[in-house]
Amino acid sequence: MRIIAAAGLVALGVLAGGAARADILPVPPFKGNDTGGIIAYSMATQVDARQVAVDHCARYGKVVKFLAVQPYDGGYISFSCRWVPYGAADRPIRTLY
Repeated sequence: MRIIAAAGLVALGVLAGGAARADILPVPPFKGNDTGGIIAYSMATQVDARQVAVDHCARYGKVVKFLAVQPYDGGYISFSCRWVPYGAADRPIRTLY
């Protein structure tokens, strides 16, 4: 019983003593899927962020709607991909799955 308790304390010490390294994984400057995405503000100052978002949503047959901008280093531009723009009189895009 003491061996199990000692092994548990050693395991707990190893886990608690290790530093949390959130900076190991790099964050991509652009990330998205069929519902939307984010563009790093540092990337948006170098390329046309609107065109990047439009091209991304067009891959899924959708249109872009920008949601928010954080205009500082480390900030992001967020957007969503929508089937039909708000207020459009057109019928929704038909998809063939």
